[in-house]
Amino acid sequence: MNITSATYIGSKPHHSQCPQDQRPEYAFIGRSNVGKSSLINALTERRKLALTSSTPGKTMCINHFLINNQWYLVDLPGYGFAQRGKKAMDKLKDMISSYVLEREQLTCLFVLIDIRHDPQKVDLAFLHFLGSKGVPFAIVFTKADKLPPSKVKPTVERYLNTLHEEWEELPPHFITSATSKMGREELLNYIEDINKSL
Repeated sequence: MNITSATYIGSKPHHSQCPQDQRPEYAFIGRSNVGKSSLINALTERRKLALTSSTPGKTMCINHFLINNQWYLVDLPGYGFAQRGKKAMDKLKDMISSYVLEREQLTCLFVLIDIRHDPQKVDLAFLHFLGSKGVPFAIVFTKADKLPPSKVKPTVERYLNTLHEEWEELPPHFITSATSKMGREELLNYIEDINKSL
């Protein structure tokens, strides 16, 4: 897929306030500091489309970007960042779960996982939640450039084996790097294939 246009549409605190047209939406989510904004910028080849920050938990709303005037890329707040008050954490949790479960336009949720870390409880719990609710999702391993090339595949396989302990069938997965653009084409082609089937 060739991205010819990527336009910021707006940030909203609730999915009911998001764009009301029926274009498909592909949302990106992950633990804070997983490299979400960097990956979005790499996918769209726009350096500052999604604001990156060294401060975890920067994204606090549902951010919509219109791609090629055909589909939305959605940047969701990160989960699992505990350095906020309980009230703020509960609000974020409600925002994420209501979008994921109630947003009709959500076509696929990409769950970002930092390839450098062993399976984290918060990630596994979120994946289990999605699976139990029948939410269509794929796993995106980020920061592959931070590992020696020889360790990338074995690391991913170990992670998938952990998931196999609970699931017979695993969702699609992608190995990416915002720095080297590894996996960019595969991810965009996956989105394009889904769009063609709609």
